[in-house]
Parts: sequence; structure tokens; C-alpha cells
Amino acid sequence: MANPFTIYKLTILCMLDKAGFPLSNTQISNFFLEQEYTDYFRVQEVIGNLVDSGLILAVPTHSNTQYSLTAAGKETLGFFKDKISDGILRDIQKFFEENRIQFRQENSVVADYYKTTQQDYAVRCQVRSDGRSVIDLTLAVKTREQAEAICHQWKNKNEDVYAYLMDLLLH
Repeated sequence: MANPFTIYKLTILCMLDKAGFPLSNTQISNFFLEQEYTDYFRVQEVIGNLVDSGLILAVPTHSNTQYSLTAAGKETLGFFKDKISDGILRDIQKFFEENRIQFRQENSVVADYYKTTQQDYAVRCQVRSDGRSVIDLTLAVKTREQAEAICHQWKNKNEDVYAYLMDLLLH
């Protein structure tokens, strides 16, 4: 039997493979904590190890980090998938059945900001569906506070913004 650290790594690889879309640090951590497999700090250690070894890709935003499976991660999972117990595979399946819609919603509406060369901020707001952008809007603002406010509001107001733009541009 493989050691727990290896099982945790394979479990994360399996989760990312089954999801079919990036998962956030929070989503991955919640699985391990809800199942009481290990503690938060161990999960972060495992995730860091997977990133460092090139098995998963980390894409940080201002509020969270999204992880996706790399080709090397998929290959590694293929070699060692038999090390994951049927019980863990059932737990992963159940976790996704219970949370898939919520995960898709959380991962389809994205907002992030960055500092520009002119020393102001650019806020990129996106809505994605089935791997493609439905809307991809970048706004220039003067302050970090404005950028953070837009990112925060985007989750709740993206549908209104999209409807307004479509109405304005099509009529």
C-alpha cells in the first residue's frame, strides 16, 4: 500500500481529471476536510508538491488559485491510479455529484485584476461556458480599491452587465 502523502497526491490528480475543469484551492481542500482524510496544512503541502513537480498547473487570482491537470499529471495518474482505493474513488464521485453544479458556477464567473505599466489597474471580468468565453471584459481603473470592488461585484452582477450590453449593442 502507498503512503498517505502519495495517496493524497493521486487523489488530487484524480479529482482534477474527473472534474474536467479547473478546481480552486478551496474546492480541493474542502474535499479532504469533509472526508476527514487529513488537515488543511497537509493538503496545502501536497498541492505545493504537485505544482513543483509539474503535475498540476496553478493559476492564481486575487481571491483564490485555480488548479488544472497537466499532461504529466494525467500520465502519472494513468500509471498509479490502481493505488487509489475504491472507497476514495466513491468519495470523489459522491463529492462531485453533490457539488458539480456549484463548482461549474463558481468556476465560470471569474474576475481578477493586475497593475498596468501606467501604474493604474486593469480588471478582467469573464463568464465562461463549456471552455469558451461568453463575455470577456477588461476595465481600466485608477485604484486597487476600485479593482477589488469590481471583482467582488462581478460575481453578483455579471448577468445584469451581459444583458445590458447585449440590449445596448443589439437595439
